[in-house]
Amino acid sequence: MLSIGSIVIRVDDLERQMSFWQAALGYERRHEPEDGFVILQPPGGAGTCISLDQVPATVQIPPRLHLDLYTGDQHAEVHRLLALGATRIEGSKRPADADYVILADPEGNRFCVVDTAGRGN
Repeated sequence: MLSIGSIVIRVDDLERQMSFWQAALGYERRHEPEDGFVILQPPGGAGTCISLDQVPATVQIPPRLHLDLYTGDQHAEVHRLLALGATRIEGSKRPADADYVILADPEGNRFCVVDTAGRGN
């Protein structure tokens, strides 16, 4: 049986991206960055980690893979993430009644903020 231990995001500016994702998710460093790589983990270490790997790469639009971040307060979380440096992605194929908002981190890596209010998730 396999499980996802970490999702790796390629980044240009490790410090900026580390600050963004730590603030966005409330994650902590598993260790200090080394050789342009760091693992961010949920507080206490249990759960899926986000790893940041400083490797020059072009952001693909649309991305082949993205994160869905779940919240019961989508409005507040979207505003909080925008204040941290995320940007809203407009003009996608997102239906008008979608339960998600598409954002991008400071380097353009897309993710969705999914409204779980009333879904029991």
